Amino acid sequence: MSKLSEAPVAALHDVLADGITIAVGGFGLSGIPMDLIDAVRDSGVKDLTIISNNMGVDGKGLGVLLEGGQVRKVLGSYIGENKLCAEQFLAGKLEVEFNPQGTLAERLRAGGAGIPAFYTKTGVGTQIAEGKPHAEFDGQLYVQERGIVADLALVHAHTADTDGNLIYRYTARNFNPVVATAGKVTVAEAEVIVEPGQLDPNNIVTPGVFVQRLIKATDRTKHIEKLTTRPRPAAVVGA
Repeated sequence: MSKLSEAPVAALHDVLADGITIAVGGFGLSGIPMDLIDAVRDSGVKDLTIISNNMGVDGKGLGVLLEGGQVRKVLGSYIGENKLCAEQFLAGKLEVEFNPQGTLAERLRAGGAGIPAFYTKTGVGTQIAEGKPHAEFDGQLYVQERGIVADLALVHAHTADTDGNLIYRYTARNFNPVVATAGKVTVAEAEVIVEPGQLDPNNIVTPGVFVQRLIKATDRTKHIEKLTTRPRPAAVVGA
């Protein structure tokens, strides 16, 4: 059965509401579901809890939700590229729960796998571990972290079939796969959409069972946070 919706609005109309928790895939501005993020912005929902590796940059990525005052809380690893996010946090307008990057990825993976909690050494003895249960294993102290299950998960894939099977490319594969499994409802956007049977099963990263709805991503400029270049070496005469 095809999971393809005509537009982001159609895919999200009955799942968006004030106060929900949304997990969002991508790494920086790479592999972010921008069409779906724009649809969340345009819906006007507020008091959102956003779970993402970061909050994009000012005016791009998840930064558009901060500009609209739609976000109440962020669970993430890094917000340093977004000045507005830092300003809202320091002003007490935005709650931020910092997670070590690997811990955040594992919390999402655990939630998607039905694992309510796990223990890790990362963060033991720091503010990250304050107030959390601890346990000793083989003479080492570990801190308990809870799995994450979001009300809604938004992901971006390069290729999908209409059954919702997803394939990612490059950096987009960092967080999108674990986000895709961690939503009660998962909506994906894909740059290329084909009919069932056209994808090599060996290349599928997220099986369609995890994806409830799918849209065709619009062709847009893919931004990066910072462009770093170096001069090309001078050509060698006679080479």
